[in-house]
Amino acid sequence: MKSLLFRVYLCLMKIFAYFNPIQPNEVVILNGAGRSGSNGYLFYKYLQLNHPEYQVTLVEPWPSSHLDRMTWKKIGSARYIVTTHQPFKVKKGQLNIQLWHGVPLKRMGIMANNTRRKDNCRNEKLWHKYADIVASNSDLYETLMSACIAVEGKKYHKVGFPRLDYLQKPIITKEELLQDLFHQTDAEAQIGIYMPTFRYELDDPKIMAQIKAGNFFAFADFDVAQLNAALKERHQYLIVKLHPYEMRMFADFSSKYSNIAFLNNDYLFDHNYDLYELLGDTDFLLTDFSSIYFDYLLLNNPIIFVTNFLKQYEKTRGLLLSPYEEITPGIKVNSQAQLLEALKEPDNQQIRDRRLYWLHLTQEVKGENYCEKLFACMTKVN
Repeated sequence: MKSLLFRVYLCLMKIFAYFNPIQPNEVVILNGAGRSGSNGYLFYKYLQLNHPEYQVTLVEPWPSSHLDRMTWKKIGSARYIVTTHQPFKVKKGQLNIQLWHGVPLKRMGIMANNTRRKDNCRNEKLWHKYADIVASNSDLYETLMSACIAVEGKKYHKVGFPRLDYLQKPIITKEELLQDLFHQTDAEAQIGIYMPTFRYELDDPKIMAQIKAGNFFAFADFDVAQLNAALKERHQYLIVKLHPYEMRMFADFSSKYSNIAFLNNDYLFDHNYDLYELLGDTDFLLTDFSSIYFDYLLLNNPIIFVTNFLKQYEKTRGLLLSPYEEITPGIKVNSQAQLLEALKEPDNQQIRDRRLYWLHLTQEVKGENYCEKLFACMTKVN
């Protein structure tokens, strides 16, 4: 019922927005990706800095039923509407630029095990009707997206993704990040970041209970004091960046340990940062089924894959590529004991070669200036 009411709300507001004449130099960015590698937000920052001749409006969070009338007027008058999730526009004279929010590793849409055919058909129609330009970085990306959402090949434009411009150019230094999050100075510091995917959809209350209790890995042998001691001994520091849903489960979202810090959205919003503006300061990544690892390959740093719920996730939702062992270029761990062992030596030449292989496969758009490539692409469309 809530979903139906929201669709009715959108229809009514689109009617209101429709009667505002299109302004050729107006851009509206509908950002549903928060600040965790948001193509929309980072493209917004790029446009503000490099193209003052365009009036840019950032709308977040999107979608939302709490937007004022002035915002809807902006949406109705924009020539360009940039989206990070479902494509959206009000009328034919507008151009929708679909940036999405990650190279898909997890199944979604018609490929997922946990979606409804009725919803999938609705989404396919939305993409067919509204998406004009779909940013891409490789043939593999296009194949995976079309398998899930049935995007037509002619909609793709290989311009890369705005977030990649910021990945290798941190907005602050590694020393500043260490001071901000850990309140420490350490010339030997190695900073890692743990970014798991959306584990709530495993539909397992036991897992969520473990996370709520502070076991952010949901390991059976989790011992946070032992983990912190091992990290401290090796001058390693672990940033924990949970999914927003999981972050909301913590009443006190902070760490009492010297070498473990939680990165919450407040820090990112207060500083006007996106996560990708900090990733370049990290030395290794821990993840499970999150597609962030495809982008992280550009840094050529070690990646450790946490697999304690792999079989459960494959059954509940599914992965687009397999076998998992072959598509993930890094050490696999399913317990804290294995993680501590992997952190001793997380990299070797064989792993580096596999990272390079997957980098070439997933990043066909070479060089930098992805934002400029996207801007040139969208503004040349009549």
